[in-house]
Amino acid sequence: MPETPSGRLAVVAAGGTGGHLFPAQALAQALVGRGWRVVLATDERVQTLSADFPAERRIALSAATFKPGDPLGMAKAGLAILKGVRQARAELRALNPAIVVGFGGYPSLPALIAAITQGRRTLIHEQNAVMGRANRLLAPRVTAIACAFPTLQKAPAAVKARAVVVGNPVRAEIQALYDAPYAAPTDTFQLLVTGGSQGARILSQGVPRAVALLPETHRRRLNVQQQTRAEYLKTARETYEAAGVTAETTPFFAEMAARLGAAHLVIGRAGASTVCEIAVAGRPSILVPLKIALDDDQGQNARLLAEAGAAEVVREDAVSDASLAALLQRLMDDPARLVAMAAAAHRVGKPDAADRLADVVEATAA
Repeated sequence: MPETPSGRLAVVAAGGTGGHLFPAQALAQALVGRGWRVVLATDERVQTLSADFPAERRIALSAATFKPGDPLGMAKAGLAILKGVRQARAELRALNPAIVVGFGGYPSLPALIAAITQGRRTLIHEQNAVMGRANRLLAPRVTAIACAFPTLQKAPAAVKARAVVVGNPVRAEIQALYDAPYAAPTDTFQLLVTGGSQGARILSQGVPRAVALLPETHRRRLNVQQQTRAEYLKTARETYEAAGVTAETTPFFAEMAARLGAAHLVIGRAGASTVCEIAVAGRPSILVPLKIALDDDQGQNARLLAEAGAAEVVREDAVSDASLAALLQRLMDDPARLVAMAAAAHRVGKPDAADRLADVVEATAA
C-alpha cells in the first residue's frame, strides 16, 4: 500500500493495556484530522480496547514480555519478538509509511525495531514519568523522542536532552472536559472508582468496605460508579447494598468521559493515562499507585497531581479500610477543598497534548 496524495501514512505501534493504547488513539485522531492515514500495529490482546481506534487497518504482530532474571522466559520472548520483527518488516515494505510511532510496552517493539533496521523515520512517546524498558531500549536509536512528564526518570542524559515534553494525549471526549467547570457536591456526592484496564483488586475489595464504614449520613449521599474486577463484582454489589449505598459496578466503563465529567471525586490507580485524564478533566482524586509497578512509575506519575495539591496519594502498604473511609469522609465534608483540588488539577492538565505530539510527528516525518 504505497503512499498516495490522499494523505501520508503513519504506522502507530501500541498495545498491551489502555495506558498505551488510549494515547495512541488520541494521536491517531489528531493525525486523521490533519489528513493523515493511520495503520495500527499491535498484539492480539486489545481487540476490545481498540474498537474505536481510527485506523484503516490493524496489523497483529507477534510479541511477548518477560521478567528479568528468567532466562527461559527471556528466550521465549526474544523468539516471539524476532518473529514479530520479520512480520513487521514485510508489512512496512508494503505500506511504506512516512513514520512509525511507538508508545512503549513490548507490543511496540517489533514495529519499531523493523522500522529502525530499515532506516525509516521513527518516534517514541513515553507516557510515564519513568521511562519504560521497551522505550529505554529503543530511545538511543529512534529519530525523535516525546514524553508526557518533565521528569523522565531512568532515561540516559542524552535521551533526556532530546526528549520533547508534550503531555499525554487524551481522547477527544476527555479533552472536551477541560472546558467543563467543576461543580461542588451538594446533596448527592458522585464517586467514581477506576482501576486501570485490568482492574485493581485492592480497590475492587477495599473501596466498598471503606464506604460501608462511613456514617449513614454520608452513605445516603453517595452515588458510586465503580470499575470492579469480575471476580469481585458479587461481593462489591452485596457490600454496597447492605450499606444502603446506590452503586453501579462493572468490569469496564466504555463511556468514561461522561462519568469523569460528573464525578465529584475520583479514586483510582496512578497510571499515566489516568493521571493525565484526571488533570485534563480537572477533578480531585485519591490515587493508590500500583505497589508492584516497575520502578514505581505509578508513584512518580502521581506526583504531578500530588505536588500541585490536586490529589491525595495513598500507598498500598499504608492503606486500610478505616484509613480510606476516614480520608473519604474528610473530603466529603470539605467541598471548598474539593473545589481547590479540582482547580489545581486543571492547572496542570495539557488538553492539547495530542496536537503537540502530532506536531512532533509531522516535523519528524518531514
